[in-house]
Amino acid sequence: MRILLDIMCGGLPAYLRMCGHDTVYAGDRGIEADDALLALAADEDRTLVTRDVQLANRAEESILLESRDVDAQLAELSAAGLDLSLEAEPSFCGRCNGPLEAVGASRSTPKYAPDPAETAVWVCADCGQCFWRGSHWERVERALERARADARRE
Repeated sequence: MRILLDIMCGGLPAYLRMCGHDTVYAGDRGIEADDALLALAADEDRTLVTRDVQLANRAEESILLESRDVDAQLAELSAAGLDLSLEAEPSFCGRCNGPLEAVGASRSTPKYAPDPAETAVWVCADCGQCFWRGSHWERVERALERARADARRE
């Protein structure tokens, strides 16, 4: 799914990108005005995710969130039908939404990243950030599992 998050949903981009959703965060593009958000959503065929009732009602496609808490917002997105499963091979950079590419086993990585000969590593083609399945991946997976379980209870 192609998603546009308004500035009230700033805790969600990395989670949604890790689930394979092409996710633009309005704050990254300096967009706050409702008309600009609606134009961007229409121009890029994105579903607007917002906590603003009036804005959601004006959008062609939207998901309205009620909570301010990120975990609760994830549960609301799951209840709305958004797939919140981590991708086996991540596609989008958690930082900038750029495309990720697998790092070959013989390539070098920055000091902060593991050796790609020992651990699968991906690099963003746009910003150069490296990603791998480490403790952060496991924490995100647990948060998403809780969100899906909370959504089933609602």
